[in-house]
Amino acid sequence: MHTHPKQSRARVLLTSVFGPYAQDDEFGSRAMNPMELYHNQVTRAQGSFSLRMFHRSWGIMLIQANISAPCTVLDFPTRDAFARELTANQYDVVGITSIIVNLGKVREMCRMVRELSPGSVIVVGGHVAATPGLETMIDADHIVRGEGISWMRRYLGEDEHAPIRHPAIVSGLQTRIMGVRLPERKGATAAAIIPSVGCPMGCNFCTTSAFFGGKGKFVNFYETGDELFEVMCQVESELQVQSFFVMDENFLLYRARAMRLLERMKEAGKSWSLSVFSSANAIRKYTMQELVELGVSWIWMGLESPKSSYTKLQGTDTQQLTRELREHGIRVQGSTIVGLEHHTPDNIVQEIEFAIDHGTDFHQFMLYTPVPGTPLYQQIAEQGRLLNDADPADIHGQFKFNFTHAAISRDDSKRFLDWAFWRDFERNGPSLYRMCRTMLLGWRRYKNSPDARVRERFARDTAKLSTAYCAALWAMERQFRKVNRGVSDQIRDLRRSVNKEFGIIARMTSMALGPILLYTSRREEKRLARGKTYEPPTIIERTNWASA
Repeated sequence: MHTHPKQSRARVLLTSVFGPYAQDDEFGSRAMNPMELYHNQVTRAQGSFSLRMFHRSWGIMLIQANISAPCTVLDFPTRDAFARELTANQYDVVGITSIIVNLGKVREMCRMVRELSPGSVIVVGGHVAATPGLETMIDADHIVRGEGISWMRRYLGEDEHAPIRHPAIVSGLQTRIMGVRLPERKGATAAAIIPSVGCPMGCNFCTTSAFFGGKGKFVNFYETGDELFEVMCQVESELQVQSFFVMDENFLLYRARAMRLLERMKEAGKSWSLSVFSSANAIRKYTMQELVELGVSWIWMGLESPKSSYTKLQGTDTQQLTRELREHGIRVQGSTIVGLEHHTPDNIVQEIEFAIDHGTDFHQFMLYTPVPGTPLYQQIAEQGRLLNDADPADIHGQFKFNFTHAAISRDDSKRFLDWAFWRDFERNGPSLYRMCRTMLLGWRRYKNSPDARVRERFARDTAKLSTAYCAALWAMERQFRKVNRGVSDQIRDLRRSVNKEFGIIARMTSMALGPILLYTSRREEKRLARGKTYEPPTIIERTNWASA
């Protein structure tokens, strides 16, 4: 690969695809596929109780932090904002990141660059780069597959092996639930930490594993617990946070790194809270006490199927594990695949019910989907089962099959998926309620822990339970009666337990704020029924710009 003639003096624009995102348009946006991870894939059937927030495009933020060239990050632009940025500043390099569903927008953005900034070199990265034959679908100069920091450093003539500088990233923005947008104050939202990319487990449907090299392959930005601890301290200081969303596909798999991080946390008296992704077999490498001391308060865990052959589940009773984690105050986010090869109309309902029986705090359901670039895609293509008329904009696991399944039709795949989300909500109640239930279990178990760090963390995390969350329970109890009276009664019992545990503060907050949240929830339900959607704000950030 040749370096850019200007090397690190080149002006670089790094951008995500343009919006709007939550409405159907000619470029591939879909109303049913908004730029909201939780509402899109986890709490989508929960109405006003759905957890709604936006996540920044962390990949281009990392690249920007690790090059010395003058660089602009343009996140969530409108089409007009993208055009203005191209004409207002002369860019030598325009980098566009995207997932596969937004291929149409990438094509249009490449066309716009050629028209408005013809001297710019176009670089396309992100998961869209895994699309077979992408070179013939878009007008780009370079397509980057895999980790992009080292590629961009090489292209700009910089040291690709230099240490990775981690930007201070707030994990979510414009969080909204029960019709209320939560205030955004410094330290209130967890910071995102990205120790690695890729996943060595190599599940055949996994786009992340495939994109970064496949089974057994990953890229560690921070090899040791010491390195990770120093990065977290830096971000803690900059953002005033004590909680971290650890964006690592299987964080607990690397026990030596995690345990060294725990040692450093103990030495420094850090009572951090960690939200992590981990496979069931990796979780079993730790005792519950080790997880609690490490600050693990939330785990995203795959629960594909009791009959699946994925190694991450083998030898583990996932229902018992989920119950045990929650009893120790660790919130569990389950993830279940709908429409696996062995599923039929006769057994799929039973398997969905089995998943729901876990009683996780959150539950993601995704269709079994051969996404371009994955081993599953190649296998299904070789078998001649891909549906050639499936639009890339609809290949995201939340709509319909993009292949011919042996026993389940394309239309039925959507019906089963939609039912799974609704059934989980109906049987288990709003995720906010479930989360409160787990928090109370953890508080009761650890409020008198001999470890001061553990006591401090549970006291901090539970402060919301005795105030705003208790008021939310008051509203949920009443609002959920029309869905499932039995679950409404369980919410009432939990609220009373919280009142008993925390006394007059909880009771007064419930009475004062509960009716307000009930009103905002009902108002939000009406808004959603009218088709209300939400869009993230356009964000522009410049670095090394004075030297430009």
